Amino acid sequence: MLENIEINIKEDKEDKENIKILGIETSCDETAASVVINGRIVKSNVISSSSEYQSIFGGVVPEVASRKHIENIGKVVDKSLKDAKITLKEINAIAVTNSPGLIGSLLVGLNFAKALSYASNIPFIAVNHLHGHISSCYLESNIKPPFMCLIVSGGHTLLVHVKDYLKNEILGTTTDDAVGEAYDKIARILDLPYPGGPKLDNLASIGKKNIDFPMSFANDGLNFSYSGLKSSVINYINTQKMKNSEIIKEDIAASFQKAAIDILIIKIKRALENTKLNTVAICGGVACNSYLRYSVSKLAKEENVNIHIPKTIYCTDNGAMIASAGFYKFLNKEFSDLATNAYSTNPHII
Repeated sequence: MLENIEINIKEDKEDKENIKILGIETSCDETAASVVINGRIVKSNVISSSSEYQSIFGGVVPEVASRKHIENIGKVVDKSLKDAKITLKEINAIAVTNSPGLIGSLLVGLNFAKALSYASNIPFIAVNHLHGHISSCYLESNIKPPFMCLIVSGGHTLLVHVKDYLKNEILGTTTDDAVGEAYDKIARILDLPYPGGPKLDNLASIGKKNIDFPMSFANDGLNFSYSGLKSSVINYINTQKMKNSEIIKEDIAASFQKAAIDILIIKIKRALENTKLNTVAICGGVACNSYLRYSVSKLAKEENVNIHIPKTIYCTDNGAMIASAGFYKFLNKEFSDLATNAYSTNPHII
């Protein structure tokens, strides 16, 4: 098998213009697969989410997510190849998320990719989910390293100096809760249906930012902290209830959102000053947030920097970003073997 892989690599070296990567993503509750050419041209992008089932429980239940991945992964991968009008024999490598994420969900995608790799004699590449999010910035765009990247999602909040396609330096991360997790928690407290982040964003758009919720600066470095903000909002709501005072949900949402997003902008400015970079990319599910997009567009004008945010479909979890990350590892011959395991946590290896 290894000899055949080496032959494939040599053949692809002669024709880099047509490197086709099949990307598989199952780190949480989306079963996703995509075919991407040269790390940037998306030929297909199929996503099957179990959020409809998760909404019954008000959040992601790992067991439910894993079972849905098992049910859907074969159909999703088949459809991604069909939509791309590409056969499996034309695929140069299979890229798959192996960390971080829900361990059961990761194992479904990883083992499927291993089996497909072994059966089809196609090399496979294990990809870190965060590397995938960074690579989402390359999809259907011309952005190139170096640049500053803010990764904001339900599980992660990081500032990364992207020095090259495979060389990243983490400048700041969350010391407790991620910004997306804070959004989901406050949304549940406000009785908003799952997924709560987008619902809270919509509610905040009609509210007033008239409640002074504190921003945590996490020791004034480039790290983030959202547990204190969550506690402040919860305490405010409980105090209003004890006083029998009116609870205006839209004002709470707007005030929380301002505090949550403003600290991101402050840290981006600080990171730009430290690195002297002039391009900022925002990726991850929270990159869809309207107030964040407004704030970074304002930042771009004030600081004279370039801002890049991937299309909404590439901000949330998807197979295309994993395929893109796999492409750059393919060029560097960073292949994985069948002993590769899945890991629920190792966010610093991107």
